[in-house]
Amino acid sequence: MENNKFMQMLENFLLPIADKLNNNRYLSALRDGFMVALPLIIFGSIFVVIANLPFLDKLLGESAFATYQDALGPASASTLSIMGLFVIIGIGYKLTEHYEGEAIYGGVVAIAAFIILTPQVLEGVAGVIPSAALGAQGMFLGIFTAFISAELYRYFVKKDWMIKMPAGVPSAVAKSFSALIPIALTLTIFLAIRIAVSFTPFDTVQNFIYTIIQEPLTQLGSGLPATIVAVLLIQLFWFFGLHGQIIVNSVFDPIWYTLNEQNLSAFQSGIELPNIITKQFIDSFLVGMGGSGMTLAVVILIILIGRSRQLKELGKLGGPPGIFNVNEPIIFGLPIIMNPLVLIPWLIAPVVVTVITYISMSIGIVPKPAGIIVPWTTPPLLSGFLATGNAWQGAVLQAVNLLIVMGIWWPFLKILDKNYYENEKSSDSNSDSVKKTS
Repeated sequence: MENNKFMQMLENFLLPIADKLNNNRYLSALRDGFMVALPLIIFGSIFVVIANLPFLDKLLGESAFATYQDALGPASASTLSIMGLFVIIGIGYKLTEHYEGEAIYGGVVAIAAFIILTPQVLEGVAGVIPSAALGAQGMFLGIFTAFISAELYRYFVKKDWMIKMPAGVPSAVAKSFSALIPIALTLTIFLAIRIAVSFTPFDTVQNFIYTIIQEPLTQLGSGLPATIVAVLLIQLFWFFGLHGQIIVNSVFDPIWYTLNEQNLSAFQSGIELPNIITKQFIDSFLVGMGGSGMTLAVVILIILIGRSRQLKELGKLGGPPGIFNVNEPIIFGLPIIMNPLVLIPWLIAPVVVTVITYISMSIGIVPKPAGIIVPWTTPPLLSGFLATGNAWQGAVLQAVNLLIVMGIWWPFLKILDKNYYENEKSSDSNSDSVKKTS
């Protein structure tokens, strides 16, 4: 009875929050904006891995290895180093699309507004925007700029402050002129903001955002307590049938990607990596272990100790996709959703692994994530190796974490399997009785 009350209390508290987060247009645009940038980010990350293959400097020699890295450098410089630009375009596009406006203009006005606010360094007679300002360093400014510019553009369109072209004018031309005044007014506002902020102690909008918002949030998000809260929320949302990863990532991704970019810059420069918690810490050492909740360990355990037909079949079904971090068969087939028997290991295992992984990296047993974005479908062990900059310790840590999760799940899965097995025996005996009677 007490258990049912606790479950009801959790449901009443979490479901409204999850529903609001899931349906929030800004968080949806933010999430989709990162999805727009993801293929480019992964492309750049792959070439970072190729450029830093182990022992290659010994095989090629220092001079040849430096030439080799310089040749591959543009792959990451044109993607990872300016990932903020792709995210901004994606957010502006998706938010304007949500309002059923001309989405492409929402994307271009967002990027133009961001560039207006971004300080330039004078080189000769030309102003140059540092690539760092277009990457993680400018991420928060870009996100706010994309939201505000898309809203302003929509406001002016809604006011119908547009140039109307006569009938017969080609559609592309008519749309272009229709967007002229809303875009011009939006960008004028951003230019006025830049001029106004230049008279303050912050000097630039970027300094203002970084000092007031980005730096405190990044410091908070890089800590173990905030990460544990994020991991617990992911697990709780999934328990109630909501995609916890999407919901929580919508809030934390800007912070995790910023931390990731800082590590990548340090890794490429050959200096000490500053952060333990990054996007790849979450994706490779938690989600990249069979999906949310590290359910590849559950699959392995099912194969080892499962006696019931239901779990045996589930092990066969969940094994192959689990290797590639797809765990819907386990989440819906075990089931994990709304199943009080598995709530404790489902919540505890990821937290324990988070703490162990954090401590292992903080004391130097395992290298910190190198900032390389490893595709989420990369199997465990390989993903740990790649995420830590081709370090074998990353793969070993993942293997240890799998064993830890199996140990936490073992008694609970044993109980679940016993229940299924006894129900199946009872069902079989009832079926035999019916056959004899007939």
